Amino acid sequence: MVKICCIGAGYVGGPTMAVIALKCPSIEVAVVDISVSRITAWNGDHLPIYEPGLDEVVKQCRGKNLFFSTDVEKHVSEADIIFVSVNTPTKTRGLGAGKAADLTYWESAARMIADVSKSDKIVVEKSTVPVKTAEAIERILTHNSKGINYQILSNPEFLAEGTAIQDLLSPDRVLIGGRETTDGQKAIDALKSVYAHWVPGERIICTNLWSAELSKLAANAFLAQRISSVNAMSALCEATGANVSQVSHAVGKDTRIGPKFLNASVGFGGSCFQKDILNLVYICECHGLSEVANYWKQVIKVNDYQKNRFVNRVVSSMFNTVSGKKIAILGFAFKKDTGDTRETPAIDVCKGLLGDKAHLSIYDPQVTEDQIQRDLSMNKFDWDHPIHLQPTSPTSMKQVRVVWDAYEAAKDTHGLCILTEWDEFKTLDYKRVFDNMQKPAFVFDGRNIVDVEKLREIGFIVYSIGKPLDPWLKDTPAVA
Repeated sequence: MVKICCIGAGYVGGPTMAVIALKCPSIEVAVVDISVSRITAWNGDHLPIYEPGLDEVVKQCRGKNLFFSTDVEKHVSEADIIFVSVNTPTKTRGLGAGKAADLTYWESAARMIADVSKSDKIVVEKSTVPVKTAEAIERILTHNSKGINYQILSNPEFLAEGTAIQDLLSPDRVLIGGRETTDGQKAIDALKSVYAHWVPGERIICTNLWSAELSKLAANAFLAQRISSVNAMSALCEATGANVSQVSHAVGKDTRIGPKFLNASVGFGGSCFQKDILNLVYICECHGLSEVANYWKQVIKVNDYQKNRFVNRVVSSMFNTVSGKKIAILGFAFKKDTGDTRETPAIDVCKGLLGDKAHLSIYDPQVTEDQIQRDLSMNKFDWDHPIHLQPTSPTSMKQVRVVWDAYEAAKDTHGLCILTEWDEFKTLDYKRVFDNMQKPAFVFDGRNIVDVEKLREIGFIVYSIGKPLDPWLKDTPAVA
């Protein structure tokens, strides 16, 4: 029986291994992690991450050919194929601080593999890593090989949170990069045979190692670029009276462009986009490609600009101060159908409002109060370290209240900020919301999900990103 082990039981490792176990009943799959609480959750009734469809897949396979364990060394030693899905945070100090990936956890995983292995292994990069990481890992393993043969493969994930299980069951493509040698080809074929249980052959793309590593960074950079492009247009739409939804619809009808990732918003978030672009920038700079680096930096600059613009619009609309005013935050996750708050625009928006001494009442159907308080008190990039190495959350902020109902969040507030596009926010009884708010009552729609005209008829002053401005807002500056 082929044995697979995945080091890292997070957003990538857990769902990926669950689907492999589901589709390959003849393969034994173990997911290992040093976090006892995380493994306990994977073995319990409440999984550590929320992802539609994940619960059913895990319960179907767990205990049969899918196992979650803290006995890392045992499962690594026994495995034929080892997936490494550990944190690769952005460095906060030293060479490349603020841009380069910190490969500390990757390196320690590689050294542990070398220490405990007694048979030949295929080691698969699953984390998003900088180009040439495979080469570094290969050196660590070969210099500590004790006669064992290691083959390194790059198999980047292309999952979108909220649709990860569907993405795994029916992927656009599976990318496998390996050495262009006989042993390298054998390793590629071995991993290909795993995916071939359910993925059509024409969707499995095989490349060299460096192409696979760079393809992942490039894919995320291209997607983020589209979001920043439409967000840049949203600012121009507000200035000219155009409607960004109409513009993006017209642009998206061009088959060369297509309609996806053209929704204007308060900005992109998630664990990958910013981190991968910063990584790309650093790699370009290391190779002397400063113009290319500056091009990609601009994608992040526009994203930061969009978040700042939103905060400034809120403050300037409400008589240029939110000090002491209660503002409702609807949605804290970086997108709907996930509880993931990594790099969510809500963090920067909330911090911006708190900096002006606002009082926040926050509701998200999938994010806990502890997570929200932790996110608002952490420094940038702290989130990307294993949870036991993150700073413990200080006493909760007095200006922040987390509630479990949208109506409760909106009660007695001066304004309402929609920061995640949860479906339930589209169907709220906004007349009931309006009746329980201070007047004038403001709605700042950071996701363009409300019916602007209907809300204005109720009596709200509405700001919707990239839409023609409410007369109230026309003379207020968008950027301070």
